[in-house]
Amino acid sequence: MENNINKYENLGFTLLELMVTIAIAGILTVVAVPNFSQTIRNSRLTTNINRLVASLNYARSEAIKRNHAVSIRKNDTYWESGWIIFADINGNGVQNAGDTLLREYEPMPNNFTLRATGINRVTYRASGISGNSSFVLCDNGDGNNIPEPNTSKLMIINTIGRVRMGTDSNKNGIQEKFDGTEIISCITSPFT
Repeated sequence: MENNINKYENLGFTLLELMVTIAIAGILTVVAVPNFSQTIRNSRLTTNINRLVASLNYARSEAIKRNHAVSIRKNDTYWESGWIIFADINGNGVQNAGDTLLREYEPMPNNFTLRATGINRVTYRASGISGNSSFVLCDNGDGNNIPEPNTSKLMIINTIGRVRMGTDSNKNGIQEKFDGTEIISCITSPFT
């Protein structure tokens, strides 16, 4: 019987082993949580800007396919309130009785702003061409409306209607406009 008791005596943790394990877990938590939060923020930004890029590409392809204008128009005062895509028969950028609603997009999550260079709509002609414009999407969780590193995305539509993302040539997490200067506001244009 005495051999069985000795066999089980060494199966527990000592106080020192437990304290070292808790300290290591604490250090890993302190390092991992901020990085995980940044990963989530980047994922939300990418998901929401990709939603806009996909809708612009869809509108352009529909304009070419239907051989007449297709417009994207914001639902409310700001683009983050959502937008619609419709076959714009007369090309005036307003959904009239004869225009067909193609898609409708829900508002962005709270604390996100999506602003454009002073435009209420983007209209693609039958050739797929639209005017120059740009959009800035920001995660404004802190409410200061200033693009900070890795909290904003710049999307640019060129004169032939193609969409591209802004560049970050100095790798500081804030994208630059055509002239090489960084975007400085999440809510005030010009963004090009």
